[in-house]
Amino acid sequence: MTDTHCPYCSLQCGMTLSRKGPRLEVGVRAQRNQHSPEDEGALCRKGWTAAGLRGSRERLTTPMVRDRATGEWSAVEWDEALDLVASRLADLRVDHGADANAVFGGGGLTNEKAYQLGKFARVALGTSQIDYNGRWCMSSAASAGNQAFGVDRGLPFPLADIEQTDVCVLVGSNLAETMPPAARHLDRLRENGGKVVVIDPRLTPTGERADLFLQPVPGTDLPLALGVLHLLDAAGAVDEDYIAERTTGFQDVRRSVAAWWPEMVERVSGVEAAQLRELASLLVNAEKVMVLTARGAEQHAQGTATVLAWLNVALALGMPGRPYAGYGCLTGQGNGQGGREHGQKADQLPGYRMIDDPAARAHVAEVWGIDPASIPGKGRSAYELLDALGTEDGPKSLLVFGSNIVVSAPNATHVADRLAALDLLVVADMVMSETAALADVVLPVTQWAEETGTMTNLEGRVILRQAAVTPPDGVRSDLDVIAGLATRLEARAGIRRDESAGYSSVDRQERPVVSGGPLWSTDPEEIFTELRAATKGGKADYSGITYARIREEDGVFWPCPEGSEGTPRLFADTFFHADGRARFVDVTHSGPAEEPSAAYPLHLTTGRVLAQYQSGAQTRRIKDLPDGGIFVELHPLVADRVGAHDGDPVVVRTPRGDLKAPARVVTTIRPDTIFVPFHWVGANRLTNDALDPSSRMPEFKVCAAAVSA
Repeated sequence: MTDTHCPYCSLQCGMTLSRKGPRLEVGVRAQRNQHSPEDEGALCRKGWTAAGLRGSRERLTTPMVRDRATGEWSAVEWDEALDLVASRLADLRVDHGADANAVFGGGGLTNEKAYQLGKFARVALGTSQIDYNGRWCMSSAASAGNQAFGVDRGLPFPLADIEQTDVCVLVGSNLAETMPPAARHLDRLRENGGKVVVIDPRLTPTGERADLFLQPVPGTDLPLALGVLHLLDAAGAVDEDYIAERTTGFQDVRRSVAAWWPEMVERVSGVEAAQLRELASLLVNAEKVMVLTARGAEQHAQGTATVLAWLNVALALGMPGRPYAGYGCLTGQGNGQGGREHGQKADQLPGYRMIDDPAARAHVAEVWGIDPASIPGKGRSAYELLDALGTEDGPKSLLVFGSNIVVSAPNATHVADRLAALDLLVVADMVMSETAALADVVLPVTQWAEETGTMTNLEGRVILRQAAVTPPDGVRSDLDVIAGLATRLEARAGIRRDESAGYSSVDRQERPVVSGGPLWSTDPEEIFTELRAATKGGKADYSGITYARIREEDGVFWPCPEGSEGTPRLFADTFFHADGRARFVDVTHSGPAEEPSAAYPLHLTTGRVLAQYQSGAQTRRIKDLPDGGIFVELHPLVADRVGAHDGDPVVVRTPRGDLKAPARVVTTIRPDTIFVPFHWVGANRLTNDALDPSSRMPEFKVCAAAVSA
């Protein structure tokens, strides 16, 4: 029996895996943690069935090479596949420069993989062109958190703190379906006498749990926050002492929200002024308020501004740093947090160091044993990287790890065209995903039950997944792939374990030793030890975290410098800006990048359903999970107008494409809005690729659309 964690969302529920003949069985493991109350353990249906992909006939077990002329696939040996890829990468670098090669990672990769991938791009390939699909997860909240607090950690407190607050405001989160075990914290909050507020264009199972439900027009969460702060200031409810002692910038925000009286907010958002006043009244009378945002508020061209507006509300009430209160972001992907802390993002180095900071470059270069000047600068963000593929000035190759771009990217038809324009597309995956099917080379890699590595969950808690079974013959880990390619590219780096110094292979707490030896370990614990050194002194400092500590404590919260117990709760004494103060940031509302018109009179929004996860590459292949396929959710008034009935096929059109799917007629959605889940091919052929100017988040959550029978 092996203790590990679920392979899906950022909740990272504890589970046990046991071998029963050829099958894996999943059981619940309660998470015990010294920093938060004991959790009795729970899994959603995705967690319970996670072992279903083991032994699937669709599992890839040998490298595959596609003949572009015929489209036919051939199975090859690993050495042949890696030799081919390395040779092509080297030739492209000689012919077009280092940035001719690009890397695209994933928010589901372990910290060790994310770290190695960022190092591989910058050391072995010498390219600045690396980003990851976590850019589409919580980058707007990350940008806002860095601006307001000086640091980005999804939740600055343990998740169980929700139960002890007085009012919890969920903005753009369907927690009951995206993280079902977490929804019980909302139930316990209400049992304790607290209130739950849900803001969403759809009345979801989370909204049904709410004491107050607000249903705005998609893309108008920002003016709602401006209106709430207007009412709080008018009621004299702002915490003037907290603002004076712990923040800067409030007066500019105070002046700007003066224009957002409730009736003005109603005209823009569709939320009745009386409901806005009811929300403000709840906040005025609460000692502890928690504001949580998720993708519904963040995946917009104004996503950063929207989060900042709600952060301003929390700061005006004096909540961040107060026990059982403050602001947090509900991270989506399993390692959406850790994935960006260690070098997958175009602008970051390990430890959440910025790549244009000379001190950060010097520190990481010393750990890697290279010249700081050899580290490339800032590259393109995720969508901008994909948009540039195959162009005159863009990358000629792309290596994809842990992402199914063809399904998950906005304006996906255009992205598929850009992938087709590449000289070389290499995909490492477990199955022949929609993106892998377009590749020149596909490399079969391990799944979560077959590998060990750390993840950082939505609380900033570093946990350990542990291998329960050996992978099928012919399958290698992403770490093996990275090492194999780096060796072939004759990349050398400066960290290796000095076993002669008296350290045993079991005691991994020593510092790495700079040497001229090979860097490209495939052992996750060795890589984590190097990661600890690279993050030392950074905002996301992991230097005091070890595998042994994680096992003993069931997770350790960062920042955790050497000698520290970890930091489950941030901001009690100071924020992460140099002066220790939080920043109010004045923001304005400009609306979605694409407003409805005569040709496209409706708002389209996208999201998830309970039984599926992300692009569905794994969950759609597990027979015990219901897969009813893609659908279009619309209000009866819209259905009547276009002559559609429940279950009938309808066609959704946007300026980027169209989609045919069955109608699902419901009264729980706004009459001016339609909804399509994004787990299947089609939804993101419709979505808008307009980008947030700060986070570079695409506007997945709203665009103009039309529907017909």
